[in-house]
Amino acid sequence: MIEKSEKDSREGLLINITGNGKGKTTSALGTCMRALGWGWQVSIIQFIKNKQENGEKRFAATIAENLEMVQCGLGLTHNSRASDAQHIEAARNAWEKAKSHLRAGKADLMVFDELNIVLKLGWLDVDDVINALRKRPKRVHVIITGRNAPDKLIAASDLVSEIKEIKHPYKSGIKARKGIEY
Repeated sequence: MIEKSEKDSREGLLINITGNGKGKTTSALGTCMRALGWGWQVSIIQFIKNKQENGEKRFAATIAENLEMVQCGLGLTHNSRASDAQHIEAARNAWEKAKSHLRAGKADLMVFDELNIVLKLGWLDVDDVINALRKRPKRVHVIITGRNAPDKLIAASDLVSEIKEIKHPYKSGIKARKGIEY
């Protein structure tokens, strides 16, 4: 567990992991693993992923004491039967949950998985998101993932990493693999 004095004095970072390559969520989850190793409370809110089973959700269930994972999305928009209005409503509900978690300050590290995508699609207002992030308790770290991070959010972030695709098996006809992509 983190010592109270360490929590009180820590300056939380806003981290954005973006780009067209595979590994944005994976990178964020690696940071979660590191934080959990130090006894931090970690909360992950997935904005696009739905209730379908995936490896990270299965793993989170095995160490539920310090890790919360909430899947709020309706799935990838091009694979989903949901309407745009339903996706927008799900994104807004996820953002309300995220803001509530931020205000509560219970987590030491929060991951807003695929929030960049939601912002790019215009489902949430980027200024509202930045404002809420600026008002979070100063000790809370936040990682945002997803392609096409908005310029305003990049400017507001303390750390931005871009994952660049060089080669991907999908382009050779190899479908997503359990344990690798999900």
